[in-house]
Amino acid sequence: MLVTHKIAWDQCLSNQIWPAIEKGWKDEDRPIHFFWGLAGQNRKHIIECNEKNEEWWYVDVGYITEQITRYPVPKINDYDKTYFRIVKGGIHTVDGVPGSTERIQKLESQGIDVHFKGWGDGEHILLCPSSPTVTMQVNGITQDQWVEEVTSEIKAYTNRPIKFRNKPRPENEWWGTDIKDDLKNCHCLVTNMSLSAIDAILNQTPIVTHKNNVASVLSDNIRNIEQPFKPSRKQVQPWLNMLSQNQFTLSEIADGTAYIVLNENKIL
Repeated sequence: MLVTHKIAWDQCLSNQIWPAIEKGWKDEDRPIHFFWGLAGQNRKHIIECNEKNEEWWYVDVGYITEQITRYPVPKINDYDKTYFRIVKGGIHTVDGVPGSTERIQKLESQGIDVHFKGWGDGEHILLCPSSPTVTMQVNGITQDQWVEEVTSEIKAYTNRPIKFRNKPRPENEWWGTDIKDDLKNCHCLVTNMSLSAIDAILNQTPIVTHKNNVASVLSDNIRNIEQPFKPSRKQVQPWLNMLSQNQFTLSEIADGTAYIVLNENKIL
């Protein structure tokens, strides 16, 4: 039984995603839950799934994708180039496999940046927290508390200047800005679960992330922030390929491609 958890807002993108899931996912004689982000009652219901040991999947914006318009209402601008990640039992995929190269080649043919450009040298640390909701879900503290704790830890290991970048929202100073500008001359990016870690790797910047971030396999520890881990191309390329194996367009979800690829890669 597929259980697609509805969010009580008629503009929510889940209203487009759930019909695709219900069409393209194999139904089974047991509850299989799907959540769009952590809004509404999703956090509560995810806890209930864990307590009951019931299977659940998290759906959100893709790892490497054409971006949606978020405000004032969410909108998919290009259905062929907009991908959504589908993650089993977590917010990010942390145990995916590279699979074939077909999907990442498709992204490249669509003009989506999938190229590892090596590592650069920079001066500042860029601190990019996840949203308050994700921070509370993953770290069990507020975003402000996380920022304070991590800033203090960074300062224990380096005297480099720390730049702060929050998620762009219409009411804040980062709205309408590009993270690539903050990554220029950046020594290392630090985050918990933000997808800014992917932007960093694609723009020559090493990272420090939470252990459950999709990029954690390429991450270092804050204590090494003066000389952060810079994995080789042989390490980065399979990881980029893995990202492409865990995100899908709406049409790929509806026609069963998502189910098939995740099954082939032993995620199901």
